[in-house]
Amino acid sequence: MNYFSEKEIHDIVSQVVAQAGLGKGCQAADPEGQEIPIEISARHVHLDREALDILYGKDYKLTKKRDLSQSGQYLSAERVKLVTEHGQIANVGILGPLRSKVQVELSLTDARHLGVKPPIRLSGDLHDAADVLIVGPEGVISAKGSTIIAKAHVHMTAADAEAYGVANGEHVSIRLGDDRKITLNDVIVRVREDYVLAVHIDYDEANAAQVTGGHIVGRLIKNRGSL
Repeated sequence: MNYFSEKEIHDIVSQVVAQAGLGKGCQAADPEGQEIPIEISARHVHLDREALDILYGKDYKLTKKRDLSQSGQYLSAERVKLVTEHGQIANVGILGPLRSKVQVELSLTDARHLGVKPPIRLSGDLHDAADVLIVGPEGVISAKGSTIIAKAHVHMTAADAEAYGVANGEHVSIRLGDDRKITLNDVIVRVREDYVLAVHIDYDEANAAQVTGGHIVGRLIKNRGSL
């Protein structure tokens, strides 16, 4: 009986994996994609120090209600109202910690209710963002150029990106749902070492696929031509 050394076994396995296309980035050839966790983001606002002072009082500190999946991010107990000349939405959550700019993130349904037309942007990109009033218990701010519809995106670490065979800034597709399957195209990969693996979608996108709850799994599909 012939016995193989550990190195010989490793070399044989590596050769088989390479021939079968099961190595790095293999999901590019898999039409079903690779499983990935999905999180649904409700409408919310991010505030800077000046805005919080006006809305809740000088030097007010947000009260953490619960941590979010992304490192250091949390939902506060405080709420605000969004107002335009066409409508209003009450009980909108504030996410912490404070940022350098005010940002309001809505779904398309929310935007239509308020009668505004925000652009679809990644968080932090406020180019051509819409205007709303934000009302708190102590004051009101005119949040000009603050309001966007958040573009679907994937949070990953570098190790996650290597495992999925994708790169920062790459455009991928995400398949959602069982009874009512949909595919979201042009989903942006965002890579940073403090990120926790998850695809972020809004409630319009989740409802379209009839997905809900705390544990949702989708499938990431690399676009043709991706490296």
